[in-house]
Amino acid sequence: MFALLLVCTCATARTTASAADTTSPAPTTTSDVPAPASSVTILQAINVTGVVPGPGLWKVTHGDHVLWILGVVPTLPAGIEWRSSQVAQTIAASQAVLASPGVELKVDTNWFGKLFLLPSIYRAQRNPDGKTLQDVLPAPMYARWETAKQHYFGDDRGVERYLPILAASRLMKEAQKANNLRGDGEITDRVAALAQQHGVAVVKPETTLEIREPRQAVKAFAASGPDGIACLGLVLDAVEHELPNFRARANAWATGDIETLRKVPESAYRETCQSAITGAGFAKALGIDNLPARVEGAWLAAADAALATNRQSFAVLPMHDLLDPHGYLAALQARGYTVEAPDAEPADDPAPASSMSPADGAAIPASAASTHSRD
Repeated sequence: MFALLLVCTCATARTTASAADTTSPAPTTTSDVPAPASSVTILQAINVTGVVPGPGLWKVTHGDHVLWILGVVPTLPAGIEWRSSQVAQTIAASQAVLASPGVELKVDTNWFGKLFLLPSIYRAQRNPDGKTLQDVLPAPMYARWETAKQHYFGDDRGVERYLPILAASRLMKEAQKANNLRGDGEITDRVAALAQQHGVAVVKPETTLEIREPRQAVKAFAASGPDGIACLGLVLDAVEHELPNFRARANAWATGDIETLRKVPESAYRETCQSAITGAGFAKALGIDNLPARVEGAWLAAADAALATNRQSFAVLPMHDLLDPHGYLAALQARGYTVEAPDAEPADDPAPASSMSPADGAAIPASAASTHSRD
């Protein structure tokens, strides 16, 4: 079942997955016009580095009870250290911290049973009948994939046998790494550490996905799992054209520039990759087809409980869910809560160590932090 866990983790827009005992209709498919080698985006790196404050907090109130929410983005500059006195002080004064929405995967087998599942899981990650991506992708899309593969994977031929959706995940990870970008794990780890430091309870509003017959689930995935061709197409679009936007959003988060986060669009690839999972034939039987709605419902229920019980609580949500006019904040407002956005200015002044630095190491003053690479 580790393959299913991997797919859910890579492809859902609003969910994260963790193993306990051990993702709307798809947008139009991207154009299949081949991209020349020169179209692979190589950023003229403008990096936010050093200690950064991140954005301010959203405030949700119910009477004299308040829930403060930190928005996070999935991609951050690789060279930052996040430190927010506002977050630290807010967590210290809270009675509960709500973790980001997530999925708990429970597999009904012991470790010995999982060991016997490994060969099936290995096969389920690969194209059937020994086919390669060249065999399953339209020729124009494969030409684009070949260009990206040569740039980011070199001589690694193993990725050729992956399902398109898993190849898409690998490609995005390698492209971000090559462009000095990384994930947001430091943020969630820091929030958890602050909660532990101040003795604040952490609430995990997780939706449980229980696999009662893992062998049958693996067979169903292999027989009617997602091919992810549309997902891979949009990942290729993102790698070829959107990495400057990734960097702009990462830098904007680091410096607390919410206006830029509102203006620079989120990539469409996540929603399409999620739809590839939730629309696949195996998804309904496993309860994955309605997983995003279940995840949102679980988090909103936890927020209701926190606002009813605690004078002050703290929460973490994906930034796109905070900025989406139909997202979590809209749902909270519909429940009768008052929602206030943070001030336009960052909550903390960046520490002196923070700077915007080009790839050659020549420092740009921190006052230039709202300038982003747009090439």
